Amino acid sequence: MNRPLDVAVRVHAYPPDHNAGAEWALHEMLRALAGRGHRTTVWLSTWSERSEPYDLDGVRVIPEAAGEDFRLAAARAHVLVSHLENVPLTADLARGYGVPLVVVCHNTFDLTWQPLTTGTTALAVVNSEWMAAEAEAAFKRASVRPDRVLIVRPPVHAVDYATKAGDCITLVNCTQTKGVGVLTALADQMPDRKFLAVRGGYGEQQPPELHNVLVLDHMNGRRMRDEVYARTRILLMPSDYESWGRVGVEAMASGIPVIAHPAEGLLESLADAGIFADRGHPEEWATAVEELDDPAAYRAASRKARARSKILDPAGDLAAWCEAVEEAGRVRAG
Repeated sequence: MNRPLDVAVRVHAYPPDHNAGAEWALHEMLRALAGRGHRTTVWLSTWSERSEPYDLDGVRVIPEAAGEDFRLAAARAHVLVSHLENVPLTADLARGYGVPLVVVCHNTFDLTWQPLTTGTTALAVVNSEWMAAEAEAAFKRASVRPDRVLIVRPPVHAVDYATKAGDCITLVNCTQTKGVGVLTALADQMPDRKFLAVRGGYGEQQPPELHNVLVLDHMNGRRMRDEVYARTRILLMPSDYESWGRVGVEAMASGIPVIAHPAEGLLESLADAGIFADRGHPEEWATAVEELDDPAAYRAASRKARARSKILDPAGDLAAWCEAVEEAGRVRAG
């Protein structure tokens, strides 16, 4: 598509101030649109310390405190994009102004699907095959559905994360649902090993207070390579739920083995490179860690991780995403 689109995006928070997987996945998708010449502007719906607009990789970000009116931007946009809690209100604007709506879905909860069954969604983006199947099941129960459903796996450019692995056993996001209890049990059981706990961007953070656990604050995603993965030998993902699991893919870029609970998203994202253990049985995690003490076993796991990282190169998914957004905005752009 030759004519640039005006893409208006409504979300609650955005990097580099908010650094969860959903926000970085969306940013990489918007960055790809900006790279193709489209005017891509993000409008934040919640207060942040910033009061002035800023640019991130060609994407313009308007803080809520800047006082600019998203409704005016929505009225003149060629495409509206939203995710999470901002979808219902953005859908109302899309319907009122006759603008195609693109919704990026990050989980399989009912609250994700309900706003997509109002007849206003031109494109729904899901992040995995299993999530696509869940979406289809949800849409079959509704009277209307999005015009199109597209799978875009959370884009991770390996070059942005690849480094020489370190010597810690690491957990990112220290909440109960992400499995901080598993990290705590392992660190307590293995006092001579080094552990790393990274505070996440949401949820109640409960990092263990143990002598062998280094706790890092929530950080800009661009610092993860040097401050987290360069310190990490093994990544733990004992999450009770993941629709995909971006942090595991980031770690695999460095050949870091990932031990994970067999949640649906992790089974798909890690595939045969993952080492799976039940989060309800910490002894399985201890055994998996000890098995990686064998140099040959570690090298084999590392090779699988790097191979999986290559398979998940995002170029194809991002091209399909850009083409789908361009198709959605073509009629409005004229």
